[in-house]
Amino acid sequence: MKLKWQTCLKVVVSIFLLYLCVHYWPSAANLLSVALRAAAPLFIGFVVAYLVNILMSVYEKHYFPKSRKNAVVKSRRPVCMVAAFVTLIAVVALVIYLIVPQLVSCVQLLLAEVPDAARKVVAWGRANGVIPENVLDTLAQVDWQARFNQILEVVTTGIGGAAEVIIASVSSVFSGIVTALLSVIFAIYILAGKEKLTNQFARLGKRYLKDTWMDKIRYVLHMVNDCFHKYVVGQCVEAVILGGLCTAGMLLLKLPYAVMIGAVIAFTALIPVAGAYIGGGIGAFIILMELPMKALIFLIFLVVLQQLEGNIIYPRVVGSSLGLPTIWVLAAVTVGGGVMGVLGMLLGVPLAATVYRLVRNDLNKEVNGLTNG
Repeated sequence: MKLKWQTCLKVVVSIFLLYLCVHYWPSAANLLSVALRAAAPLFIGFVVAYLVNILMSVYEKHYFPKSRKNAVVKSRRPVCMVAAFVTLIAVVALVIYLIVPQLVSCVQLLLAEVPDAARKVVAWGRANGVIPENVLDTLAQVDWQARFNQILEVVTTGIGGAAEVIIASVSSVFSGIVTALLSVIFAIYILAGKEKLTNQFARLGKRYLKDTWMDKIRYVLHMVNDCFHKYVVGQCVEAVILGGLCTAGMLLLKLPYAVMIGAVIAFTALIPVAGAYIGGGIGAFIILMELPMKALIFLIFLVVLQQLEGNIIYPRVVGSSLGLPTIWVLAAVTVGGGVMGVLGMLLGVPLAATVYRLVRNDLNKEVNGLTNG
């Protein structure tokens, strides 16, 4: 077989680039990190635009859908976009309003109870002989209130120069505000011209890629969008239902912090499988600080509610729309959480569902091809 000079040139260039990447990897990694930080507002803006677009599309379907008047058609996109942003901001503000006041009172209660709880632990250890006597004598002589106040003072005032801490904090806050504003601006531009952007990328792909590659890219993007859309909508609806039922049940059982814990349960329920249990652990710990027996009642109630949610609510609201078996959902949550923390838990399931559906469809095509052959 005769080799063409273009093929040899591509091989040489590829080997040379690989050598540069290996030899200068620290510099390349640093350059890549700087580029990613610089492009962070664009990535965040795309995520915000994707989430807002789900709600905006719903509003657009109900904003005078049968009207063909020019004024209505021109106002449909901006009105629905503003309505979607206002809705999301209102939801966030409502959650903060429900959580923050009760959380502050809970923290105050915790700070007041810690010294007394430490003394009770020492007394229990002495009565049951669990802790050695010399250790108990040392612990008994400790002024827990004074020690706790010292710890709080160190935490609140910080260690080191106060000026440096203030400057770093102001710089971080200012950088965060600028990033958030740029992200929102990018999101608005993406939402306003999403059809135009889609056509531009399609033209670029048609010009520089083969038709077979373009078909594969469209297919994969369609699958990714379908999985993420179903996951976001299904999990949000299920979280709202679960949080509402939790709040209502706690109010009926006269458990403390019902509204705050219900909001926490709704937020953590966005994480599949383990989310509600994480929220339940937080809620049980908060109640335990005030009424230990109520914490036990809450845990029993949450277990019953989880059974109701897992067997009745979740199959009807989310169902098998993602097409991902339970074992793979658990694996995706575990691996995603280990790699990227909470964000990995949120992204792991739709990404795993996308890969699962792509592989499943490819295998089905191969089986059908063998059967037909």
